[in-house]
Amino acid sequence: MTGKTHLKADILLPRHVAIIMDGNGRWATAQGKRRTSGHRAGAEAVRKAITFARRNGIEALTLFAFSSENWGRPAREVNVLMELFMTVLKREVGELAENNIRLRLIGDVTGFSNRLQKQIRIAEEKTAHCNALVLNIAANYGGRWDIAQAAQTLAQRAVEGEISSADIDETLLAKHVCLADGPEPDLLIRTGGDIRISNFLLWQLAYAELYFTETLWPDFDDMTFAAAIDCFVRRERRFGLTSAQIQQLAGSDNEHED
Repeated sequence: MTGKTHLKADILLPRHVAIIMDGNGRWATAQGKRRTSGHRAGAEAVRKAITFARRNGIEALTLFAFSSENWGRPAREVNVLMELFMTVLKREVGELAENNIRLRLIGDVTGFSNRLQKQIRIAEEKTAHCNALVLNIAANYGGRWDIAQAAQTLAQRAVEGEISSADIDETLLAKHVCLADGPEPDLLIRTGGDIRISNFLLWQLAYAELYFTETLWPDFDDMTFAAAIDCFVRRERRFGLTSAQIQQLAGSDNEHED
């Protein structure tokens, strides 16, 4: 890959970046091609994004590959997506392991064919020991489903007497949604020009910074990723506090370091 972008070591990078990869179909249509060719081009953009994240020390990258609503798309397109998913899993898992990248799938895998479910398990097992970057692929995923399945788990625990209803709070629920064992997303990037989060990580994105770009996903490259990071580092993340409080805390940290 040419034009590799390395971010400065002193930049406070997001630990976890989530991306809604939008625009494959429009990219293909603009070039007079079938929508499915856009998905194949988008797979190369995925490789670039993973390489960028790994090279720049980002801890977790979560990609929205296929939503629970995407089953409503034309059958031909869905079938191509499923086959592409299978092909990419087989082709890329070895390179992921070599680069110390752990692959995990989040979503309702029961919606996939047994063949695809088996390939997902194989890929996850082959990279389970990796720890330089966690690559989460959200497939057959929806944010409302995620919260509902967490609530169902807690309800079952309450029925079985493990917990009482009074024990259920934000902290406990947070332990049962997807990605509970890692840092929450610091930055959400959405390509394709739309300004919404489309039922993606509704719980986990509560305090994420949002970045929207007109760039269609197949055109997403190092420079686009770096521009999103640059925007992120220029923002002040307050988490409900005031700017003065944040500055005071920053000053206290600097004094402690001295």
